Amino acid sequence: MLRPILSVAALLLATAAAPVPAEDPYLWMEEIEGERALAQVKDWNKATEDQLVGTPGFEQYRTRARAILDDEQQIAAPEDVIGGNVTNLWRDANHKRGLWRIASLDSYAAGKPEWRTLIDVDALGKAEGKSWVWHGADCLAPEYTRCLVSLSPGGTDADVVREFDITTGKFVEGGFVVPEAKSNVTWHDADSLLVVTDYGPDSLTTSGYGRIAKLWKRGTPLAEARTIMEGEKTDVSVAPITAMDGDTRWSMLSRGKTFWTSELFLMAGPDRVVKTPLPDDADYQDVIGGRLIAKLNSALQAGGKSFPAGAIVAYPLAEIAAGRAPAPELVMAPSKSQAIEQVSASDNILWVKALDDVSGKLFALRRVADGTWTQEAMPLAANSTISIAGVAGKADMAFATVEGMLTPPTLYAVKPGAAPTTVQALPARFDASRFTVEQRFATSKDGTRIPYFLVRKKGAKQAPALIHAYGGFRAAQTPTYLTGQPYRAGPLGLFWAEEGNAYVLANIRGGGEYGPAWHEAALKENRQKSFDDLHAVAEDLVRTGVSAKGRIAISGRSNGGVLVGAALTQRPDLYGAVIAGSPLEDMKRYSHMLAGASWMGEYGDPDKPEEWAYISLYSPYQNVKPGVKYPPVFFYLSTKDDRVHPGHARKMAARLGEYGNTVYYHEYLEGGHSVGADHAEDAYRAALLNAFLNKELGGKGK
Repeated sequence: MLRPILSVAALLLATAAAPVPAEDPYLWMEEIEGERALAQVKDWNKATEDQLVGTPGFEQYRTRARAILDDEQQIAAPEDVIGGNVTNLWRDANHKRGLWRIASLDSYAAGKPEWRTLIDVDALGKAEGKSWVWHGADCLAPEYTRCLVSLSPGGTDADVVREFDITTGKFVEGGFVVPEAKSNVTWHDADSLLVVTDYGPDSLTTSGYGRIAKLWKRGTPLAEARTIMEGEKTDVSVAPITAMDGDTRWSMLSRGKTFWTSELFLMAGPDRVVKTPLPDDADYQDVIGGRLIAKLNSALQAGGKSFPAGAIVAYPLAEIAAGRAPAPELVMAPSKSQAIEQVSASDNILWVKALDDVSGKLFALRRVADGTWTQEAMPLAANSTISIAGVAGKADMAFATVEGMLTPPTLYAVKPGAAPTTVQALPARFDASRFTVEQRFATSKDGTRIPYFLVRKKGAKQAPALIHAYGGFRAAQTPTYLTGQPYRAGPLGLFWAEEGNAYVLANIRGGGEYGPAWHEAALKENRQKSFDDLHAVAEDLVRTGVSAKGRIAISGRSNGGVLVGAALTQRPDLYGAVIAGSPLEDMKRYSHMLAGASWMGEYGDPDKPEEWAYISLYSPYQNVKPGVKYPPVFFYLSTKDDRVHPGHARKMAARLGEYGNTVYYHEYLEGGHSVGADHAEDAYRAALLNAFLNKELGGKGK
C-alpha cells in the first residue's frame, strides 16, 4: 500500500500563525494568498509531481496532449456574428492566450475565412505587463465597429472592460474603461453603457456581485453615472441585457433574487423601467419579431391557457413597454424525453437546440399569421451532440457543431429548406474503429432510469473504469469527441480508453438532460438522489461485468466536486480513485466563501438549522471519518479561482491526509475557475491525471 502523499507532518507546518478555532483546525487554509497556506500548497504540489512526473509514459502523454490541444486543425468556432462578419478567438502553440480575429461572413460560411487579427492577447499582455486572459467582446449593433473587450488578469472572474475600435484595430483613446471587478457591462447606445460593477461600500450583494445598475454617459466619470435600478443586498446579482430585434435595440435589467429566480425589467424610456410578466423562475432567452422569448421552468396558467414546464413562450414587447401584462403564447413544448437547451434568434427564425434522450436535435421555428409557430427539424446526424455555435441575423443562418465520442466535430452552416453545408470538418485524431460507444441505463435507488454513455475497446473484458459526472445547475453532460472530454484536462478520456479501460459519461439527476424536472429532482433536500444515481451507474458497471468494485474511478468538477466528495465518503468500498477539480467540499461554510452565497438556491442555506440538517448528511468535509480507508483522491484547482474558493480543496486534502489517506494535489497559481490558463497547463494536467489513474487503479485493462 502506498504511503499517504500528505503526511501529518507536512500538513502541520511549523509557523507562528495565530491559533484557529478548534472546530475547524484547517480554517487558515482559506486565506487564499496567505504565506502559510501557499507554503503548504507548494509542498503538496511538489510531492504530487515527485510521485507522478517520473512514471512510465508521463512525458509521452504530456507531449501528445499538448500536440492535440495546439493542433491547428481545430474548429474556428464563431465567437460572435457581427453584421457581415464573424469573430473568433484562436489559440495554438504560438498563441497561448489567443488571437482575436475577424473574417467576412461570406468567406467564413464558405469554409475559406480570410482572417484579420484584431488583438494578439499574448502580445498585449507582454506589452502591458499583464497576464491577460480573454473574456470576450460585446460589439455595438448595427455598425459593429466599437466593441467592449473584457480581459481578465490571470483568468479570474473579475476583468477589465475596455472600448476597442475594429476599424483602427486599437483601443479607443479616452474611451470607456471599467476597472477590474466582477462586472456586467453592455451597450445602451453608441454613447452610453449599462454598468453593474463594484461601486464601493454596499454596492455588492452577499454573493460578491454588483447590485446597482447605472447608465454611464460617454465623456463623464463612472462615479457620476446615473442609477437606474438597485437590487437588494441579499440578491445574487443585477445584470444588464441588450438584444437586437432587426435594427431595434431592447435594453433590459435582470434582478437575480436567487440563483434560480429573477425579475426581468424592460427599459421603456430614459427614466422608465417596467417589470415584465415573466414568472420569477423563467429564463430569458432572446427577442424576435417584437417578442420576448423565455423558457419556463415550471408549469404556467395564464390567459386561460396552460403551458408546461420546459416550454418556450413569447410575450409582445410593445404591450410590456406600454405598461400592460400580456399573456404569453406557446412557441414550443418539449416531449417527455426532450429538454430544450439552447435558443437563439436570427432576424426571422428562432433556432432551438433540444436534447432527446441526451441526443441533440436542431429546429428552426417561424411565427405565422395566426400566431402559431411552425417547426422544421434540421437534417443533422442523429445520435450526436449538437450545439448552436452562432447565428447570422439578416442571413437567417445558424452555425451548428455536430460530434460524438468517436466522431470528430464538424461545423455546419444551416438554413431552413436546404441541406446543411460543411464549413469545417476535423480529421479523426484516433482510430475509432477500435472502439464501441453505447448508451445504457442504470436503475437508481428510487427506480429512476439513469442514462450513461460507455466507451471501450471492441472485445473488451473487465477493466478499470472512469466515470465523469456533474449533476447540478441544469447543466446537461452531453457526449463529445474523446480528445476534449469535460475534465479541463484535454484528452484524458481518450488516453484512458486507448489503454483498454472503460470511459463513462453519466447523466445523473441535477443536470438538465430531461428538462426542469430532472434538475429539480436533486435540489436542496433531494441532493442525495444525485449521489444515488452515480452509485447506480457504478454498480451497473459491476453488474454487467464492465468493471469491478475498487476498480472504478469517478471524476467531477466544481459542483461535481461535491458529487465525488460525497460519493467517496458514502461508498469507499465501491470506488478505487477520485478526481476532484475546483471542487466544493465544505458545505457548512460554502455560502460564506467567495461566490458561494449565490448557490443557496441549489444547495440550501447551511446557516439555517433545518437546511443544515440535510446538507450535513452529505457535506464531504464534515463526513470524512477517522479509521475509514478512503480511495486515493487527486485535487486540481487554481489559486486565482474567485468563484469556488480554493480553501475547499485545501481543507478536504488536509483532512483526508490527517487520517492517513492517499491524496494527490495540484494547485495552479493562475487560470481561475477553469484552472489552466493555457494549453501547456491543460496538457500537463492531463498527463498528471492519467498517471494518477494508472498508478492507483493498476492501469491498463486486463
